[in-house]
Amino acid sequence: MIGMSFGAFLVLLVAGVIAAVVIHYLLRYRLLEGFDGFLGKCIAGWVGAWIGPPVLGHWFEQVKLVGVYLIPALLGAFAVAFAITAIGKVAAKTCSPRPS
Repeated sequence: MIGMSFGAFLVLLVAGVIAAVVIHYLLRYRLLEGFDGFLGKCIAGWVGAWIGPPVLGHWFEQVKLVGVYLIPALLGAFAVAFAITAIGKVAAKTCSPRPS
């Protein structure tokens, strides 16, 4: 899917934005509070949606849009957006000075 069409790019972008909205605004799982945190999750979600179908497989031919399998794309978007935020939180916690 390296040479993807613009339609496939938009489908992956929407999947990434859906994952970012759920994680950032509904679950309120945040590393950065503002729009920059949301934008970071959108980018991570897009990467996860792009990697999801090749890694997780091609499920449900009926839920395929512009050559993108939506279920693995959404699962990948949620997984990567959540993982990036969790890794950032762990890094921030381990690098912060501890009170003595």
